[in-house]
Amino acid sequence: MRTSDYDFDLPPELIAQTPCKARSGSRLLHLDGQTGALKDLTFQLLPSLLRQEDLLIFNDTRVIKARLHGVKSSGGKVEILVERALDQQLALAHIRASKAPKPGSTIHIADGIHLEILKRQGELYELALHGEGLSVMALLDRYGKLPLPPYIEHPADSTDEERYQTIYAREPGAVAAPTAGLHFDADMLALLKSQGINIAYVTLHVGAGTFQPVRSEDISQHRMHSEMYTVPQETVDLIHATRQQGGTVTAVGTTVLRALESAAAAGELQSGQGETDIFITPGYRFRVVERLLTNFHLPRSTLLMLVSAFAGMDNIRHAYQHAIEERYRFFSYGDAMLIERAGSAG
Repeated sequence: MRTSDYDFDLPPELIAQTPCKARSGSRLLHLDGQTGALKDLTFQLLPSLLRQEDLLIFNDTRVIKARLHGVKSSGGKVEILVERALDQQLALAHIRASKAPKPGSTIHIADGIHLEILKRQGELYELALHGEGLSVMALLDRYGKLPLPPYIEHPADSTDEERYQTIYAREPGAVAAPTAGLHFDADMLALLKSQGINIAYVTLHVGAGTFQPVRSEDISQHRMHSEMYTVPQETVDLIHATRQQGGTVTAVGTTVLRALESAAAAGELQSGQGETDIFITPGYRFRVVERLLTNFHLPRSTLLMLVSAFAGMDNIRHAYQHAIEERYRFFSYGDAMLIERAGSAG
């Protein structure tokens, strides 16, 4: 398949730059992948689309203040986006500078604190932290900034620090939010539980690669970035119980779907931790999830390919065109879609 098959024209004004006033105040486009039927709804109607004994699975990762600014020994300014902490003193990071830094060079962060470039790993750099006895996570907490997506044009402020984080975030490690979960507030979660709808969690630390377009025209040539995930045994048990009771499993976000499908890659869903670079495209046979709640994704992106696999390419093309005509808001701070899976083979 070709990357250009997943391109579309999006009016710039439909890229949401700020969140809705209320978390659950967004719109919701319901897509039936079996029939292609669409319904224009509001997110507050989500509970009416679910049944008692259904299961919602959330990603409880927490976005870290992963963006740092520093200065090279030559005086040049550097922007660092920490992808992950390897241990207390080591990190993998993207670096933006006028010239690529060389191993052995240093980046000054603050008085007595610098990062040493150890080596390059593909598009990432391995960095060692020196000074003040800080850990990598403590450094980010003190000097880092929230890493908003590149299509959001304002610097992160106090509103973003609250709203670009799910209310149930608890496991620090993501550099991008699992945005489908941003629509949920405490009242919505309480209502879902009161209706007998079960809730479970996985953790997948979203990496910066989630925003990278597929650059090769042949999508089979694309290589996904790797992300860490955890699927607890409690979540596996709830999925099995939901199946036995005739309920439906809904992934809240593509990150949840990717974590669950990775954990089921051997055929049987397994609890545990791992690394995943799973790339889901049309033709993929889904094993775990019947329903997906997600936002609207970027053109030519791996996430658009994933939802096309889940709902069918023609259904997604039609739904996205409808969303543009109806002036839905797109991307991280935008509106939501609830997608019923088209079939086992996408």
